[in-house]
Amino acid sequence: MAARRRTGTVIDRGRELAADLSQLVAAAPGGPTQASQAPFDGTLVGDVPVCSTHDVDAAVATARSAQQHWAGMPVAERRAVIRRFRELLLGREQDILDLVQAESGKSRLSAFEELADVVLTADYYERTAERYLRPSRRKGAAPVLTRATEYRVPKGVVGVISPWNYPLTLAVSDALPALLAGNGIVLKPDSQTPFTALLMLKLLRRAGLPEDLFQIVTGPGTAIGPALIERVDFLMFTGSSKTGKAVARQCGARLIGFSAELGGKNPMLVLADADHGKAASGAVHACFSNSGQLCVSIERIYAHTDVYDSFLAAFVAEVKGIRIGAGRDWDIGMGSLISEAHVERVDNHVQDALAKGAQLLAGGRRRPDLGPSFYEPTVLAGVTEDMLLAREETFGPVVAVYRAVDDDEAVALANDSDFGLNASVWSARHGETAARKLLTGTVNVNEGYAATWASHDAPIGGMKDSGAGRRHGREGILKYTEPQTIAVQRLLRVAPAAGMSNRAYARIMKGAITLVGRFPRSR
Repeated sequence: MAARRRTGTVIDRGRELAADLSQLVAAAPGGPTQASQAPFDGTLVGDVPVCSTHDVDAAVATARSAQQHWAGMPVAERRAVIRRFRELLLGREQDILDLVQAESGKSRLSAFEELADVVLTADYYERTAERYLRPSRRKGAAPVLTRATEYRVPKGVVGVISPWNYPLTLAVSDALPALLAGNGIVLKPDSQTPFTALLMLKLLRRAGLPEDLFQIVTGPGTAIGPALIERVDFLMFTGSSKTGKAVARQCGARLIGFSAELGGKNPMLVLADADHGKAASGAVHACFSNSGQLCVSIERIYAHTDVYDSFLAAFVAEVKGIRIGAGRDWDIGMGSLISEAHVERVDNHVQDALAKGAQLLAGGRRRPDLGPSFYEPTVLAGVTEDMLLAREETFGPVVAVYRAVDDDEAVALANDSDFGLNASVWSARHGETAARKLLTGTVNVNEGYAATWASHDAPIGGMKDSGAGRRHGREGILKYTEPQTIAVQRLLRVAPAAGMSNRAYARIMKGAITLVGRFPRSR
């Protein structure tokens, strides 16, 4: 009864917060609506409009008009807005966590990780934006005579399509550097988790962001996603590799920029010299944070044969001790999955593996006693290539553990995938050496995913089918700009002077080019 009361408190508070947010959607009044349901118990969080393509047209046009003024503002004034937004986030911590949990079903700690990430992202780009965006001198065509300067011009209106698994982080963290770079934003959050994004918009406007600059459209991605891509000047997408490729084709046809974080089948390597106890504890967080619904979470573990048995025993024991539940209790280790449909997909991977001979070491069951979308953290061994679990992204609390004959085999097996998003290596002495051999955009040594994700000054993203472009760091803000070179020529043109023959000009230029080539080059 106490657990149900705590769950009800979270959902009730989420419902209260959602009540006045749907009016922020950029939709014409009187249209259809769609329901957002709480994964914890299936009850209604709230209804939001279903936007039409006409609504998308209007949203982009509104943001475009406001963007022109915003781009003309000094970067310092844009920074001040983001700084105030950061303070509002910290001041509304409990409300934000309640709404994130109500919409996504995740644990309190996983919800807090989202809030912390957005605060740190806001802080990083607020402090560094001016440095990244300031004009920079480049070497001109002729020393002294040519002054070349690189400027950074905003793309215009940036479209952001964000998923349900991180309704706070992935709706806002990509928008913040785009705003600081001088762009307008049109965001389409996932239909299952629209209200967290709408609360963020409310706080941004309270922080001083011009009302028209950031627009949110809601509705099915298949209906309004293509319409959004047809109208914006750049697209940031987070989602599956299959959808990402379709989005990339549409962006390519329009010759607009595109950045995407896509799927992963992320490996963890436990090398021969690893501390198996620390590796087991790290694997629990790496595999089951956010109920395994994390693009960078671990779904494959390769343990060196010398430590395989001790690691596996410690890991399975810790997995069996994970507390599953709902509500505000900070001691809950894992929350709900997003929906019953997603539970069905996850369970299908598990049952397919078991039917084909895999061994169940922990979990493997739905938990309807806790709620409609709960599933136990699951560990399997004996997974073979004919199983769905071997290569397809499960995106849930399921991990397969494999024995590797040596460290080199562990690296080779880890690289044998169409995906290349994130990896983890556990080792006392050889972690970084092994990490350099892995074909993934990020590698965490003696950590699962948080070390690279929280290093906001360093770029993150995927190789192979796991994405294109990067978020975070210098790349995470400059991708929202176009480089523009302006060269000012003094005294002499880069052409024959008056009265000079073309042949004489060519001879002089050849001498100058030869002379330049003899000067030592700066490193």
